[in-house]
Amino acid sequence: MAAYRGAAGFQRVLLAVKHVCFSKQRCGVIICRYSTVYDPNEKVSLIIRDFSLFFTCVIKTCKKMGIKTVAVHSDVDSSAVHVKVADEAVCVGPAPTSKSYLNMDAIMNAIKQTGAQAVHPGYGFLSENKEFAKRLAAEGVTFIGPDTHAIQAMGDKIESKLIAKAAKVNTIPGFDGVVKDAEEAVKIAGEIGYPVMIKASAGGGGKGMRIAWNDEETREGFRFSSQEALSSFGDDRLLIEKFIDNPRHIEIQVLADKHGNALWLNERECSIQRRNQKVVEEAPRFDGSCCEYVFLTQVEHPITECITGLDLVQQMIRIAKGYKLQHKQSDIPINGWAVESRVYAEDPYKSFGLPSIGRLSQYQEPLDLPNVRVDSGIQEGSDISIYYDPMISKLVTYGKTREEALKKMEDALDNYVIRGVTHNIPLLREIIVHSRFVSGDISTKFLPEVYPDGFKGHMLTAGERRELLATAAALYVAAQLRSQKFLGDLRVSVVPAECRRWELCVELDKGVHMLGVSRSGNNYTVEIDGEKVEVSGEWNLASALLPITINGKHRTLQCLLRTAAGEISLQYLGTSFKLRVLSKLAASLSKHMPEKVPEDTSSILRSPMPGSVVAVSVKPGDNVAEGQEICVIEAMKMQNSMTAAKTAKVKSVHCKAGDTVGEGDLLVELE
Repeated sequence: MAAYRGAAGFQRVLLAVKHVCFSKQRCGVIICRYSTVYDPNEKVSLIIRDFSLFFTCVIKTCKKMGIKTVAVHSDVDSSAVHVKVADEAVCVGPAPTSKSYLNMDAIMNAIKQTGAQAVHPGYGFLSENKEFAKRLAAEGVTFIGPDTHAIQAMGDKIESKLIAKAAKVNTIPGFDGVVKDAEEAVKIAGEIGYPVMIKASAGGGGKGMRIAWNDEETREGFRFSSQEALSSFGDDRLLIEKFIDNPRHIEIQVLADKHGNALWLNERECSIQRRNQKVVEEAPRFDGSCCEYVFLTQVEHPITECITGLDLVQQMIRIAKGYKLQHKQSDIPINGWAVESRVYAEDPYKSFGLPSIGRLSQYQEPLDLPNVRVDSGIQEGSDISIYYDPMISKLVTYGKTREEALKKMEDALDNYVIRGVTHNIPLLREIIVHSRFVSGDISTKFLPEVYPDGFKGHMLTAGERRELLATAAALYVAAQLRSQKFLGDLRVSVVPAECRRWELCVELDKGVHMLGVSRSGNNYTVEIDGEKVEVSGEWNLASALLPITINGKHRTLQCLLRTAAGEISLQYLGTSFKLRVLSKLAASLSKHMPEKVPEDTSSILRSPMPGSVVAVSVKPGDNVAEGQEICVIEAMKMQNSMTAAKTAKVKSVHCKAGDTVGEGDLLVELE
């Protein structure tokens, strides 16, 4: 450890990271001073800014190498995990990224203030900004990443395509210059031929990208893409290229030093996406049936580390110091299989994932399971805000085979406890067990092809429905029995003999089921439609997890809600199901309760997500057509056009540009 510390030579790291959210990823910068001999008095710092979860990984590696760290953060990220685990922290401005994480002056001041000597750029924001790299070089600060020439070449998509073409590498057909305005975009799109992809030249992560199938969508796509690109990367330049309608997204990790040595660290399969952002990844790739490759630039690392055994962050730091690669190509193995699920604070039932905000009231990672890795930058009590990208973590499982890795992912998702925000675990779990995914029949169109009407959650089979009903009934009885006791003793001295059989009514998906339940210790026998289901478990009702055995099969459920009125929400096979369990008497009386009349949504427009109002296109008295844009909501740096559900006159407008709105807030009323 000491020898390696000396080689690395970093002692202090300044980390500039944003909180956990993805439309705008948190970025970081590392600033360091190196030495060939470890000197405890030498001040070496890294500034890291990017995804909070990535910076947490970098901090861990730095600590292992004896490098001290300093986290830079916006004011809303003052309690973020990366800020707490770093050795020092510096606030560089308010929440808007233009005033904090994209503010070069503030970051350079933080570097001078702390004496930081190296910068790790992370994945976004200034990580591909050549001007930032030049400013660091001018101050004698090491940039842990590509030099300014490489950033100019690869960080700019327009420049990188030109270089790839010159090297006779396949590229996607398109216009290789900067698109000046919307009308030029329409002209270029017509020459290329629809459909086209409008794409930000800087950055990545699905920001500033729109698919256009006609002239109108091109104009709209140009507007939204340029605004998102400017907001996310400080650069509104766009390019246009042919949209490849049904591709596979394969990545190849490359690692190179300053001495002409380079390695490739095998492939990653990243085709499962929504809104041009990866959702599920795996390494290695599972077949070689792709007929043609084209050039793109991408970043990633956890699953590659799993199958190669290399710490890529550690390698980056060594390379930045000027050391040669420690490995040859023949040293790079493919050991086993790794799968990564990107866990987001998103509602998967809305366009495969619209952002959700809130405070993590309960958070428990499944790290007690073997071969599970969680790269996260949050903890219980963390806030997911509207300002940054909503990624919670990268959940990685590893196995000797793909089948083993996928089974471990099922267990990990079932044991992952997230409360306080809506999350995409239901979608992730459905993806990894779907027959098409398991067989490898995938492309970037997987989600819209498998779920053409949108994601609806897990569709229960008859057997699974019985399992769920039986579990809810057993849980209800266990709770009733527990309520009769206090500290293990009966609450009253004289009670009737304990009931051995219960007749219950369980409601699920508007269906009503009569069940008979009998108990022996922790074992319950539930009779449903003439069939018996055996359910057993410890029934620890205070635990977030509910590990049980159903007809000899182990299951892990989560009880999300349980009320005195018999309402029970269970997370089963990844999806949350709402049930109501009543006694026969209560069920007979419930029919007299009035039902809530559903709201007529055709005449009102509510915000489908929390965010800020970018623009309002109508005023009271205006006539609008069905599908016409009414306003634009920006959530986590993704802009969303809100449209009219019918042709009507605007009755009232309840928002204005600059307003912050919550999910479900009323925006506009129509007559």
